[in-house]
Amino acid sequence: MQGIHIVATGKAVPARTVTNDDLSRTVDTSDEWIRTRTGIRQRHICEEETCVSLAADAAGEALLQAGIDKEQIGYVVVATTTPDYAFPSVACMVQKKLELSSEVMAFDISAACSGFLYGLNICRSLLMTGKKKYALLIGSEQMSRITDFTDRSTCVLFGDGAGAVLLEADDSLFVHRAWSDGNSEVLFCKGVGNPDAFIKMDGGQVFKFAVKVIKEGIDAVLLEAGLTMEDIDYVVCHQANERIIDHVSKKYGENKEKFFMNIAGYANTSAASIPIALDEMVKEQKLEKGMKIICVGFGAGFTWSSALLTI
Repeated sequence: MQGIHIVATGKAVPARTVTNDDLSRTVDTSDEWIRTRTGIRQRHICEEETCVSLAADAAGEALLQAGIDKEQIGYVVVATTTPDYAFPSVACMVQKKLELSSEVMAFDISAACSGFLYGLNICRSLLMTGKKKYALLIGSEQMSRITDFTDRSTCVLFGDGAGAVLLEADDSLFVHRAWSDGNSEVLFCKGVGNPDAFIKMDGGQVFKFAVKVIKEGIDAVLLEAGLTMEDIDYVVCHQANERIIDHVSKKYGENKEKFFMNIAGYANTSAASIPIALDEMVKEQKLEKGMKIICVGFGAGFTWSSALLTI
């Protein structure tokens, strides 16, 4: 199996922090209600920042960390559901901001919160067949753009941010699975031109779906790789809800502690949540060369995906 290697990571979040107490001043909620049901304590909300600026800042940090020749970057892929423009893509704007070569394939993918995981396999495929050495994969979201801050059932859940990874093809173990199941009733946001283009969600149905498919995704890549959870160092779930991750992790007994969580400080940043988590883990020196991790997520569509890779 030909895999991919994470060369470097980066993240960017808006300067403005909004706590649960801040939200309780505008909608009927409380810090205790939000924390006990979601694990969220705060989120970052854009003021001057945009989806493009967050993506470029996160990618720029990854490039600075890697110290590579930018001419060797052949692909810029951005997972987002909240682009600044219908077109051009966020990826094209990032290419310009980072002054990358014009000989770059730059495009966005829309798979909601699963976007970054879809992107891992897309970038792997591009690197296997292309001439350039590196791919930039970014998850960037300005969720506040599609959040109704008068709807207490959704406005407490989401935040803005971006995470980026610089990828290189190698011969390490890599297993990827992805699924979709068209559903526009349980979790959706109307498109450009609709006056009510805000997130709508049936939280109970999303919870039931999430706990089912996260475990199925983890088990699927373990089975294909011929490994067990004992062989895995960390599981990095999409950071949607602490209770969802707790519910799944308990099914793995003493391996529960392998499930990384940072939702308290960021809330649900959709396609950005897993790369933000990976960057945090790198900075906290949790990840070491040779470790095996599973990344797994789910999102509107419904989409869900899992990937097992070697650090």
